[in-house]
Amino acid sequence: MTDTLDSLFAEAKARFLKAHIGEAAFDARVLISGLLDLPAAAFMTRGSEAVAPEDAERIRAAIARRAAHEPVNRILGQREFYGLTLGMSKDTLEPRPDSEMIVEGLIPFARRTVAAKGSCRIIDLGTGTGAICLALLSAVPEATGVGSDLAVGAVAMARANAVRNTLDDRFVAVESDWFERIEGVFDIIVSNPPYICTDVVASLAPEVRDHDPALALDGGADGLDAYRIIAANAAGHLAEGGVVGVEIGYDQLQVVGSVFEEKGFRIVDRIRDLGGNDRAIVFSFCN
Repeated sequence: MTDTLDSLFAEAKARFLKAHIGEAAFDARVLISGLLDLPAAAFMTRGSEAVAPEDAERIRAAIARRAAHEPVNRILGQREFYGLTLGMSKDTLEPRPDSEMIVEGLIPFARRTVAAKGSCRIIDLGTGTGAICLALLSAVPEATGVGSDLAVGAVAMARANAVRNTLDDRFVAVESDWFERIEGVFDIIVSNPPYICTDVVASLAPEVRDHDPALALDGGADGLDAYRIIAANAAGHLAEGGVVGVEIGYDQLQVVGSVFEEKGFRIVDRIRDLGGNDRAIVFSFCN
């Protein structure tokens, strides 16, 4: 029997439903179209077309991986974020659409800084794929950025993503444990740090727990380890009038706000995600 797009889609959907994957049809369509580099319209209109045996073999191998709860974009090796195509590796968190909200929230500040100074210098701590910093650079052509990460593989991936999106002339990736190897001051310090309590990590969905790096998830016993480090060191790397923006868990607005306020910062903005939950806080430093 010859495999077609329709038959492989039906096979994938059934396999995913059996594995209790919530968006079975959507994942099947994205996975197969991504593997074959097919636009959505072509996938819908060419369903009866035969699929080459070698492509069908690739698709079935990918179906098995998704049925084992590996995320679709991990299997494809890339995902879209704020109009950019970003590669991923085992050392990088998969960028989520909700993280685009902190980009949206910081763009106006970056543009005001450019209007006042002619430039805007950004650092993204724990940059992973480089998603947040690269998205800001794509939106603000006068800005330059540094992406730092403790994982060597993440640093390499951020560099590769800068090249892939033709932003490498304004972006530098460095290996650093938070501010340890960072010099100079920045107009924007931004981070999506690990903020999940250690004893909660094991209960996360397998798509997250088994495939996102623990380094990007585990925020210590109370989930606040990274925030304490950033708050304690940010003022020494913040340009006059600059801001610090950090992503947070949906229930961490007050506690993370307190961590920064104890170090002389004040909240100037709060950013909500697509579901209306608190997603990020923006601080200024009170000299």
